[in-house]
Amino acid sequence: MSQQDLSKDNPILEAKALTRRFGGLVAVNDVSFSVQKHEIFGLIGPNGAGKTTLFNLITCLLPPSSGQLIYQGEEISQLRPHQVASKGISRTFQNIRLFGELSAWENVMIGRHIHSRNSHPLPALVSGMLALPTANQQEKETKQKALELLEMMGLSDRTTEKAKNFPYGDQRRLEIARALALEPTILLLDEPAAGMNPNEKHQLSDFIRKIRDRFNLTIILIEHHVPLVMGLCDRIAVLDFGELIALGEPAVVRNDPAVIEAYLGDE
Repeated sequence: MSQQDLSKDNPILEAKALTRRFGGLVAVNDVSFSVQKHEIFGLIGPNGAGKTTLFNLITCLLPPSSGQLIYQGEEISQLRPHQVASKGISRTFQNIRLFGELSAWENVMIGRHIHSRNSHPLPALVSGMLALPTANQQEKETKQKALELLEMMGLSDRTTEKAKNFPYGDQRRLEIARALALEPTILLLDEPAAGMNPNEKHQLSDFIRKIRDRFNLTIILIEHHVPLVMGLCDRIAVLDFGELIALGEPAVVRNDPAVIEAYLGDE
């Protein structure tokens, strides 16, 4: 993304003084930032800094104790997770969450459930049982979209294989395919490079840029592999003990004394 693009005041997501408490523990403390459309935005910090909690706030798996979350001009922090997903915010998880007994194809098709629409007055289940044309057309479209995503991930030769039998890297790609099946505008990736070797991490950077451009996405990612984040992200936010200690372009964040002390000193 060019500097000209980033200078535009065109936020797709804004966190305003977000705070989340768990009893006496403050996991996220008064965090504010905005993310621009089409940006790749990195979120880094030590273990326990509050990064995954912040992801859970953005996807409304947790409500904030205080503060606001604004998505495309709408306050969404009190919505339910499925409502946020239907608005266009999708995610992967630090610990992969696939349906192990289901095939790759079925896992991705499940990700498209929010796009299933049935104009027939009967419930979708009954329509499917009766093989009504609307249900048949929806199923065909869902299968085709899922296959296209699996092909893009390089998994088209394993569509009927159970997800639990995939190696770790392929499970990561399958989870991303399922997240893309929601047709999001914002994709949140929680440690996408975890468990990958250096060559796979390099390929992952290229892949993230590719899906950003192909699907016109905004991407927010948590990642501990600092070289990947520095080379990939347009801007980076750094959390430490739940507080935002730095925010800016990679070169600025890399040289910030507070970031070096809290996080980058071991790099």
